[in-house]
Amino acid sequence: MKKLNEKEAILRLDKIKTIYRQNISENYEHKAKDCLTCETKGACCLDAHFVNVHITRLEAVAMKKVLAELDELKKSEINQRISETIEKYSLKDSSDTFSQTYACPLFEKGIGCLVHSVKPVPCIQHACYEFQADLPPDKLQEEAEQKIERLNEQTYGDSKWLPLPIWMKKLS
Repeated sequence: MKKLNEKEAILRLDKIKTIYRQNISENYEHKAKDCLTCETKGACCLDAHFVNVHITRLEAVAMKKVLAELDELKKSEINQRISETIEKYSLKDSSDTFSQTYACPLFEKGIGCLVHSVKPVPCIQHACYEFQADLPPDKLQEEAEQKIERLNEQTYGDSKWLPLPIWMKKLS
């Protein structure tokens, strides 16, 4: 497998997510409740019994690049929230990480997702649908995540999926 440099991999990651986002937006999102009119904005991102978004190292690097544009005080606050999330929810990087849930430390009330432009595939796919039949098929998410996993392997030689806060902390 041909090795990719990180810069090229991030460009390819952006392309994968742009195509995925367009597909969800054009074919499914119109059947969901608009997040801007939600009476409980961010409840889905902050629901510690629901959120268990896993990402690859490459996705964490892309998120870190977005967060690097913030001022030092805000970056420090976010890093503190990431550490607190890991501690509060006892998040680990081993055993059954997919059973671990948490409130997303990258959601900020009044602002929304701090990494919206590079947010993970499960976050792109998630919306409040009235009818289960309107939800995007799980296969779409699986296909996008497989592409991201291959890209991560080409870049770093591994494909470890971890809870978002764990990867963010590892890259601090």
